[in-house]
Parts: sequence; structure tokens; C-alpha cells
Amino acid sequence: MDRAYDQDKDLVCVAPQAVPPVCKIMDYGKYRFEQQKKAKEAKRNQKTTEIKPLRLSPVIDTHDFETKVKQSRKWLEEGNKVRVDMRFRGRMMTRQDVGKKVMESFIAELSDVGNVDKQPVMEGNTMSCVISPVKK
Repeated sequence: MDRAYDQDKDLVCVAPQAVPPVCKIMDYGKYRFEQQKKAKEAKRNQKTTEIKPLRLSPVIDTHDFETKVKQSRKWLEEGNKVRVDMRFRGRMMTRQDVGKKVMESFIAELSDVGNVDKQPVMEGNTMSCVISPVKK
């Protein structure tokens, strides 16, 4: 026996799904620390997409519409998704076709920087759609 058994070492199963399973004799605390460090680094380098909410109205003015398009364009260029909601209140419910036209023109304005993930759909008294950024 040329090497004495080290009391600080543990038998760690590195690849349990392999055939046969692979194990190493190492310091388990140091191994776990290295794994956590790798996981943190991977999480930091990961790009998270956020869904930004935006509310439109069927009776929106042109300047307000342009402002919302500009804001959505900025979010899409940053890589975020945009969820567009249009709430119908009171008598507006009878004029859903007007809201649909506004929503379609909004989508057309952003067609160069975004794709529609979820088409405009009525859910109760709200019409909503999701626009995601175009892959480069």
C-alpha cells in the first residue's frame, strides 16, 4: 500500500446514469461548491425574456397609438415579449370590430420587429395577443 487513505475524501458518484456508474474519490464539499459555482455562472449568462404588458383602447387617439407602438418597438428590440390587452367596456362591447381593426393595425406596425405568438382572441371583455421579437 503506497498511498494512505485520506480521511477528507468521499466516494462521489459523478455519473450515475452511465453503464457502469462512474465514481470518484474526492472532497465532496469542494465538489458541491464547484457545481454551485458553475450553476450560478450559467444562470448569470442566461438571457431571460420578460413579457411586458401594454393596454390599448378601441377608441385610442393616433398620437397615443404611435407612442404605444414606439414603446413596444423598444421592448421588442431589447428581446422582450409584449402582451397587448384591449379592454372593452360598456357599449364598446357591441363594436368589437373597431377594436379588432386597431389591434391588427398595431400588429402591422410592429411586423418588422415582432411576430405574433398568440393571435388576438376575446377572453371575457378583453381582447389580447402576444408579440415576440423576430429572431436575428
